[in-house]
Amino acid sequence: MKPSLLVLIHLGDASRAHIDAAFDTIHAPDALQREAAIARHGGAIRAVLTNGTTGLSAADIDRMPRLELVSALGAGYENLAVDHARSRGIVLANGAGTNADCVADHAFALLLAVVRDVPQLDRATREGAWRDHLPSRPSVSNRRLGIVGLGHIGAKLARRAEGFDMEVGYHNRKPREDRPLLRYFDSVAALAQWSDFLVVATPGGAATRHLIDETVLAALGPRGFVVNVSRGSVVDTAALARALAAGTLAGAALDVYEGEPEPPQSLIGLRNVVLTPHVGGRSPEAIAASVDNFLDNARRHFAGEPVLTPI
Repeated sequence: MKPSLLVLIHLGDASRAHIDAAFDTIHAPDALQREAAIARHGGAIRAVLTNGTTGLSAADIDRMPRLELVSALGAGYENLAVDHARSRGIVLANGAGTNADCVADHAFALLLAVVRDVPQLDRATREGAWRDHLPSRPSVSNRRLGIVGLGHIGAKLARRAEGFDMEVGYHNRKPREDRPLLRYFDSVAALAQWSDFLVVATPGGAATRHLIDETVLAALGPRGFVVNVSRGSVVDTAALARALAAGTLAGAALDVYEGEPEPPQSLIGLRNVVLTPHVGGRSPEAIAASVDNFLDNARRHFAGEPVLTPI
């Protein structure tokens, strides 16, 4: 008999079929469906698949007495009640590293788009403008790139920066001994002051809420650009909007933002902002890798083996 799995996120047809082959699956990708599914099937559910945005609350965990495995499909797990799950002896896993290449690619796409003003140039070209009447934009190569969070994604960003002949600095909770050639900064503000471009790739959650605040943006300065591919909560949206409108920051590119899925109203009217709807980690390859990682973890868990990517 296949274990009962509650899926709290949207899945494409291929991913859903792959998972359904291994589990007795209950799909509940919105709040109403989740409530109904737990009310009806909570006593039988042994595993939950979620993500960092959707998470899983302590109250819902307690309504599933047989629950033994909770996994986030991607790397993030900021809205998962980790301590409570652990107190119940529940095994926790995530998809760390499975979409890192995709997110790093998207971060550089955003950086190039905002620094080189690609969306505005595209619009101007369609309207018949020629280059002689358009402002010259900065280069990306041979500049200083600051990375906030040198995990799987941050390390991929540093490797890509080498191809642009960039000098790379980073901020982490502590220096990475395996990255001796990268310059470490013990505060985000110090990193921002040094950087031309600041890319945010740190985990979300209470510990990093508004880590990129007015002080950090001021340190980055009027020629600086910020890119966020982590979580919307990490950047203070109000402070960012003020800096962009006042010209004390040159530009910003965000794949994530506070109040998702609603776009940030204070930013959408500004021309020096590039926005995408939290798609940095989404590609057929990345999604397939994340699903395969979840299934590998689940098979190992239900076979009495440790998971490959524990939280």
